[in-house]
Parts: sequence; structure tokens; C-alpha cells
Amino acid sequence: MNPISQHPAKTTFYHLYHQAIENVHCNGLACFVARQLEPEKWKQASQQKVEIHCLGKCYQAPASVNDAYTRPVVESYADESILLKHIEQDTIRSLEQYEKINGYKGLEKALRLPPEQIIEIIEKSELRGRGGAGFPAGKKWRSVFAENSKPKYVVANADEGDAGAYIDKIILEDNPHCIIEAMTIAGYAVGAQRGYIYIRKEYPDAITIFREALSQARDSGLLGERILDTSFSFAIDIVIGHGSYVCGEETALINSIEGRHPFVRIRPPFPSQSGLFGKPTLVNNIETLANIQWIVDNGYEAYRSIGYSKSRGTKLISINSLFNNPGLYEIDFGIPVRFIIEDIGGGLKTGEVKGVIIGGPLAGVVAPGEFDTPFDFEELKKIGANVGHGGIIAFDEHTNISDIARHVFSFAAFESCGKCTPCRLGSEEIEDMLGKVRRNGNISPDAKTEFLEITEALKHTSLCGHGTGLAQFSESITKKFSTEFETWFS
Repeated sequence: MNPISQHPAKTTFYHLYHQAIENVHCNGLACFVARQLEPEKWKQASQQKVEIHCLGKCYQAPASVNDAYTRPVVESYADESILLKHIEQDTIRSLEQYEKINGYKGLEKALRLPPEQIIEIIEKSELRGRGGAGFPAGKKWRSVFAENSKPKYVVANADEGDAGAYIDKIILEDNPHCIIEAMTIAGYAVGAQRGYIYIRKEYPDAITIFREALSQARDSGLLGERILDTSFSFAIDIVIGHGSYVCGEETALINSIEGRHPFVRIRPPFPSQSGLFGKPTLVNNIETLANIQWIVDNGYEAYRSIGYSKSRGTKLISINSLFNNPGLYEIDFGIPVRFIIEDIGGGLKTGEVKGVIIGGPLAGVVAPGEFDTPFDFEELKKIGANVGHGGIIAFDEHTNISDIARHVFSFAAFESCGKCTPCRLGSEEIEDMLGKVRRNGNISPDAKTEFLEITEALKHTSLCGHGTGLAQFSESITKKFSTEFETWFS
């Protein structure tokens, strides 16, 4: 059962609830900055009535649903490959294939240990969430474990909506059992007996493949009652999204599963205290969960020994089609952003890099003078950027800053849940300003003050990363591309 479908009064919010994913073109940021590669295809995307902001095909942007399936390059540049080691050359979709690479051995090991010991392993590994915020995963697990209220839930967040990101998509399509195993380990550790995975409607192949993997796991006694002949039982249900970027935020996602309007919730209480159906809930994204089996199987010391500064383990990045080598890559934290652009990505097909956005459209732009910054949570934050989810979009001289800003603010206005006034109204106001810049070349100098005031309001009064990320993007372009910015108001 998909809980969303039980509440038809709530479905008017979703962009794709009554819309089939067919004959549509992507008009997300990765496709926008690559529009010169296939101008006619982009023209169709910009003229269609359906708003599709990412299909997870950023490696072949501009993309459409009807494009022939092409698997992206999948390659590890990490000294110790944790996430891509077994799927660089091919997929591991069947249970038989997964068991050949010691699949579910981590679950077997976990079920022989006390739940609190599993929590300690995740804590000591220093794994940080890969969904964007970089929050310590073990701290989340500990918080849910410590709650006495029952039942408890595990939620896998596969609502990967950041344009430029297709990390979760490839994991779900190419190695689905690693997520099933991780969710089951998490359920055992925190005391939950049911999990939900929320997958975007825009990922139909991932939904089909994951559903089949669930069936295989159930038939083999790896899900359901008395798993592996123990007293532990755990079930996983799939919930399919219906087109809403804001549902990637964990509390909006929880509301969506419940069939409510997906407003972001005010915190506290946090999901670990009062989450799904008012009960303690662990929410992790797909890449975070993909690390769990390796950590349990190899030990926290091995995982903690990999990484840079406070960023432990490895990171997946997905790079867009303007690069000569677009694809999904596993990297070591600490490598310079320049290495990603020039060595892994091979530079751009169309000219010099004008800027790079890491972690989705609602993030700070990294200017060329900052390319030597280490790829690390804290180091990127110092320059007003983020690791985010790991999608990397480069743009060149074909895209001026006012056009990219208008596209980002248009996306943000369209996807706002509407709860915060600066996000709901301010993003539309700036979108309108930039539309006038595009038509007329500039606007009144008085509008500059309003632009900056809206940015400050987004930064300080937004409930979630939708508004604060938009503010970060806005601040970065006003400071790092100030010469171009000033020409808008003259």
C-alpha cells in the first residue's frame, strides 16, 4: 500500500500525481547548463507543460524519458573502494550475485551482537550522513535506540531530487540488496520491525528492481518473520513519491508517507523522538545506508582509518554531461576540487569552467579561484559551498550568472512547500526580477536592496535547507560574481 494514495485530498500538491513519466524532457539545472549540446531537445524541455527537474540522467543531459538506456561510467578513484568495488563493471541485482560478494554476511554478524554494540560500531566509525547535512549517523541511530516508545521505524530516503545527482539511482538499480541489508541491520540496532523506502516516481527502473530484490529477500528468509532463524522480524515497504523536491527533507518525507501535505515540520521534536506516525524514526539516505554492511563486516577502525579530517570513509560524486568524462565516481575526501574537474572529469567539452555547483542547485557556487579547496565537509563550508549529496554541475561561458540564477530561483519557487513566506514569495519575486534582467538587460538600482533583503530573510527564517540553500546560492553569486551581479542593477 502506498499511503499517499489513501489521501486524494492531499495529492493536488504533487506535480506528478496524475502524470505518467513518459514523453517528457528534463528541464533541471544539469540539462539547462548543457542545453547547447542538443538545442532542439532543450527547446522541447522548456516548452512542455510538465515540470521535471531531474530524471537522474545528468550524465547524458539534456535528457528525456525516451532516451535509450545508457549506463554511466561507474568507477572508483578511492584508495579503498567501499561503495563501487563490485559494481564498476556490472550490476549486482540478484540475491545469488549479492551473496557471492558476501552479501548478508554483515546482517548475520549483526544479529549475533547486542543491538547497542551495533550502535557503538556506527558511532565509532564516524560515518556522517551523505544526504547533505553531514550529521553523524551514529548519533541518529543512538537517539532512536534510546527512545522507549514503540513501534519504531526505519525510513530510507531515496527521494534524490537534486539536479546533477544520480547516486542513489545507481545504487538502487545496480546493488539493491545492500540497501535491504542495511535497513534490516538498522532496524535490529534501533529496535524497529518495519521500514519504508521512499523512491522518486522519476526512477521507475529503480522501483521495479528494488521491488524484485525485496521479493528475493523475503523468499529467502532475509526479510519478514524470524530472519535467519532468529527472533528478529523486519518488513520493508516501498512508497513511491509523486513529484516534490521538498520531500527530500526528512520531515516533509515523513508527512508525505503519512498522506499529509509535505510541509517541513518544526523541530524539536526530531524524527528520532516523534517521526513517522508520531513514533521514533530513523531516517537515512541511500548512500549513507550503502556504507553500513562494509562497516559492520570490516569494523569501525577500518572505516575510520579512511578519509580526511572529520570526513571519514569515501564519497560518491556524480558529474554532469558537460564534462568529457561524465559518470559516477567514488573518491577520497580531501582531494582538491580541481582534481575532480580536470583529472576525473577531464575538463569540459565546451570550453573553460566558469563555475561549479556541488550538492545540488540550492548550494553555493565554487568559483575557479577556489578549485584548490579540499573536497571535505568543513573545507567546502569555509568557501560558502557544500559537499551536499555529491552531484557536481559545471557550467561554462554559454551560461551567464543571471540566467543560471533565474533558473535556480524558478526551480526553488516551483518546488517550495509554501510554509515559509520568504521561500514562498521571495523566491518568486527574485525570479521575476531576473526575468526582467533577461528581457531588458538590467533593472532599477532600488531592486538590489530588495534582492539582498530577501536573501537575508531566506537565510535566517527558513525552516529547512530549501530556503537556506537558496540563500547560500544567492550569497555566493553576489560575492563571487560581483561584477556581473552589479550590472543587473543599473
